[in-house]
Order: sequence, then C-alpha cells, then structure tokens
Amino acid sequence: MCGLTGAAWSEPSLAVSADELERMTSVIAHRGPDDQQTWFSNSTAGPQAALGHRRLSIIDVDNSRQPISNEDGSITVAFNGEIYNYKKLREQLQSKGHTLKTAGDTETIVHLYEEYGDKCVEHLRGMFAFALWDENKKRLLLARDRMGQKPLYYRVERDRVLFGSELKSLLQVANAPREVDPRSVDLYLTYQYVPHPHCILKGYNQLPPAHTAAWTGESFEVQRYWSPGFAETGSAANKDWADELRHTLTEAVRLRMRSDVPLGAFLSGGVDSTLIVGLMSQLSEQPVRTFAIGFPEARFDERTFAKEAAKLHGTDHTELVVEPSGLDILPELVWHYDEPFADSSAIPTMHLSRLTRKDVTVSLSGDGGDELFFGYDRYRAVRIASYADKIPKPLRAIFNVGKLIPASVQQRSFRRRLKRLLEGFANTPRQRYLTWISIFDAAQRHALYSDELKNQLGGHDPENFLFAAYDQVRTTSGDFVSETAFADTVTYLPCDILTKVDRATMSTGLEARSPLLDHKVVELAVSMPRDVKQTMNVGKKILKETFADILPESISNRPKMGFGVPIDVWFRGELKQLLSDVLLDSTSQQRGLFNPATVQQLVEEHTSGRADHAYRLWSLLILELWMRHFIDADVPTAAGSL
Repeated sequence: MCGLTGAAWSEPSLAVSADELERMTSVIAHRGPDDQQTWFSNSTAGPQAALGHRRLSIIDVDNSRQPISNEDGSITVAFNGEIYNYKKLREQLQSKGHTLKTAGDTETIVHLYEEYGDKCVEHLRGMFAFALWDENKKRLLLARDRMGQKPLYYRVERDRVLFGSELKSLLQVANAPREVDPRSVDLYLTYQYVPHPHCILKGYNQLPPAHTAAWTGESFEVQRYWSPGFAETGSAANKDWADELRHTLTEAVRLRMRSDVPLGAFLSGGVDSTLIVGLMSQLSEQPVRTFAIGFPEARFDERTFAKEAAKLHGTDHTELVVEPSGLDILPELVWHYDEPFADSSAIPTMHLSRLTRKDVTVSLSGDGGDELFFGYDRYRAVRIASYADKIPKPLRAIFNVGKLIPASVQQRSFRRRLKRLLEGFANTPRQRYLTWISIFDAAQRHALYSDELKNQLGGHDPENFLFAAYDQVRTTSGDFVSETAFADTVTYLPCDILTKVDRATMSTGLEARSPLLDHKVVELAVSMPRDVKQTMNVGKKILKETFADILPESISNRPKMGFGVPIDVWFRGELKQLLSDVLLDSTSQQRGLFNPATVQQLVEEHTSGRADHAYRLWSLLILELWMRHFIDADVPTAAGSL
C-alpha cells in the first residue's frame, strides 16, 4: 500500500523538475511513511517521464523499493495496492524465463506487461493503481483496479500528463490551475461526493474503476477492461450457491491475511465485519486483533454487538468512543479527502483508522456486502415500490397521503422513511431512487443556487451519472432491485464507501483490505438471483444462511444501523456555533455560488428543531471548508485549521 505520482511529457519545456517531483511525492507521505523514491527516464529524445513513490512496506519489507524496473530497465512502474495472487503470478512468469529480483508483488506487474501488454491488468487479483512507463514505446500506461479501491487522478495538458494517487500531488506543479468546476459542485450536492471521471477542479479527472489510460504524447485513450457483468444464472436453491460462496469468500480472506507486518480487522458488529472476522479466526492460529468505534448517542452506537462478535470469535478487541470533540479532526479530514466529501461517517472511519494503526499495519473490513448482497434498507423500499408500480396510475392517488404525514426532524425515524416512501411512488423508479439518495433534490438545489451558478450550469443534469449506471444492466426479469444494487456497486461503492476508507486509512498509513470486493466474489454475487440474496423482510439472506455458524442470531437478525454520526444533534448543540461561523460568514456568502437567504433558512430551521437539514448543512460546511483550504490558500501542502 503506497502513494504514487509523476508526469510524462513530449515538450521539454514542460518537464517536471526534480524539486517539483519531490514536492509531488512528499505531499502524499502519509500514504507511505516507510520510504520515498523518485525516478526520471534517461532518454535524450522523444517523450520522457518521471515517477515518484511513497512506500508503506507490507510484503518483502526489506526489498521491493519503488519505482521498480524489469531486467533491462525499459519498463518501470510505480504501484499502489496489493496483488493477492502475486505468488502464483511469480511462478508463471519465472516458468516463462523472467528473472525477478525481489520477493514482492510489485515486480510482477512489469513482467506481466512484457508478456501481455495492457492486458496485464486482467491477470491481477487485488486492489491497485499504477503508472507504468514503456521506454521503448515512449508510452505511459495508467490503471485502476476493478472495484475502485485505489484512487488515481490525472490532468491531461497539451504535450504533458500529470497523475497521482491524490489530487493534492498534482497541485504541487508550478502554476497548476485551481478553478472550481460548477458541474462538479452540482454533482457533489446531489450525491455527497464528486463522482468519477469528474473532479472538483476544472481540467482534472479521476480514472474510473476497471479502466486503463494510455498516453503517447499524441493521444490519451481511456478504456474499460472489466465489468462485474450481470447475468442471473441457475435457480434460487441455496445449497449450491452457499457452497460456492463459502469457498470463494474463504479463499479471498485467506489471500488477504498474507502480510509481513501485524494484521487485524475492523469489527462493527454488523453481519459483514462479523463474518470476515469469523473466517479470519478460523484461518488464524492466534487471536485476531479487532477494533471498533462507538458514540454516546445510543442510536449510533454498535459497541454492544461488536463486543458480542469479539467474544464469540475470541478476538483481542479494542474500542474507542467518539465525542463531538472528535470533530477536531475536521481540518485533517478536509485535507486528506482532497475534494469535498460529505459522507459524515468519514469522521468515525478516520478515528477507527488511527485507533487501529496503533497496533497493526493491515486491517480487513467488510466493505461491499451491502451492495453485493442487498443489505441496505432502501433495497427493501425499492422492492415495495416495484409492487406499487404495478397498480394502475388512476389508483395511485391513494399514495398522496404521504404528503399529509408530518415531516420528522429525527434521522432514521420510521415516520420519516414512510413519508419518503409514499411520496416517491409518483415518480419513475429511477427518479424515485435518485430522490431517495440525493442530499439536495432538484427543487432544493434550484432554491439554493445563485443565478450565477445556474447560468454556469446551463442544462447540466446530475441524474445522468446514476442513470448511465442503470443503462449498463438489464435483467431478463426486469428486476429493478437487482438493477439498483448494480448501479450502487459501480457508483456509490467506489465513489463514496471506498473513497472514504482509502483516504481515512491512508491518512495514517494503514492498509485496508476488503475480501468481499475480491472480483471473484463480486462475479459470483452478481450472478445470484435476487431471491437468493433478499426476501421482503431479509437482506443478505445467502450470507446469513451460509455463515450461520459464525454469525450469532442477534447480529444476523439485528436492524441495520450504518456507520453514521449524530450530526443532527451536534448541530443543535456543541457544533451550532460552527455552522454560523462558517456558513453565515461573509467569506462564504460572497462566493456567489448560493443564495445567502436559503443557506440562512437551512441553518435556522435545523438549529431551532423545526426541520432536519443535517446532511445538507454538513455538505455545505465541508464544501466551504474545502474552498478555504484548496482555493483561498496558497498551494495546499498541509492540513490547516478551522
């Protein structure tokens, strides 16, 4: 697990200097605190390249320094991630005559490229982002793993391309522009993140998951190399699915327990993390180190379940309670996430990462289970709504009763969910789901935006990002639940969940591994019929049945809690002043993005208890703090303060 950066250029005047490359590399030192190296191609004619690398040593600790080259130095790579099948790949490469000088996983990439060219990525089982320079072809290859666990930003200029694990790395180059993209602001306030391939800054991009990009000095071509696909096969009989799932996931866990440094696991007490810890315990001769975060607010506190799971599996368990003062971490959160990122669970994820890093360097997690096995409550709502859609339109007027239900000011209340469900029946399935997951819906954004921002946006519509994901899949049965879970797997999962985990863990030099995101597990999961994974009342059905021996009934049957924080309460108490100091400040109001009266109304309605705007206010707060650090300040090189 590491950080990479660099550039390639065909115009000598655009070459990055040694000092610039040093800054680009040093600014991501948190991703790799163990070692730093830079490399320049030594050709005198044609396009050239430079690579920078920060290393977090996990495998072959004493060797495998990067960037690393093949035998004759014609191919050089800087790599971030882990290749879990590297030992098998090494054997295959050596049988073909390749000489490998290290015992790590990185070196396999340059030799796979020698054998298979760009298709080398198809042989990799793991999480990764890499930049590879082919000196003979004067060609740069960028690649990102199938599920999007590792990030990769780039900026294509005339005669030059810049790239890096984090956006802040690219901003260290002299005269790097920093102009906010209005469309990305619109996307952010819809989804709470800036989705790929967009970036909050104009002229910068994120390489999408499962894509490569090739630069030659004359062209820059982005191509998809893998898709999870979608083909429901077989029957809903559970036995065959269970056997295959048990074998595939156990193997994924076993591969991810390979480490030359201390290893542990996140344990929330939910289904996914509990079964991962259970499999780890079966595969380990020593007690697994587990780590959990809790809150004083009971509706957000999962420590009781985490302790139960830890006791069942005999783990060495550690936990931490996060108080409102835990938001002291906010300046660092804004810094490490590079772009505005409004998933408030980033706060406990950062605290959990720091707690875990005190004792281990690698931690396994249960990420991916909700999307792949239908764990979110909203998927049950989608299923209910799909039945309502079959009612003739003239009879659907009965659902207008939703407008008569008083709004609830409490997050996660039954009344709030019922009101949203009933009001959504008037929309098309796609539009309904977009409304459910939006932070600001279309009407709310229209009221929020200034006339200037509206003019800049023109006809931009944030729905296109989600709807394009829906367009990638059509089930033979027209199952909108499965289509929605697939859409989340290629949008929300990489852009929100995996971004959150990567930035939080790497902020403290911790590697997070997710067995449920092994692409073989993913391919198996998406091939399962819906009824194997979900009934009307039960999500993750196949997981709960397959791993009943390591999942207590109390955890298997508990309501899903999620990994949120009580910002609704905090914004009416300890953090009330922060909202006024930031969102109602003249610096914020004079940016010209939003209608100041609308922002003030949101603040007043929430703090008085008349409405719940917690997520919307959090999104605006994060955006403004990001502006102050990345736009107002000089070149950002370190976390600031509130």
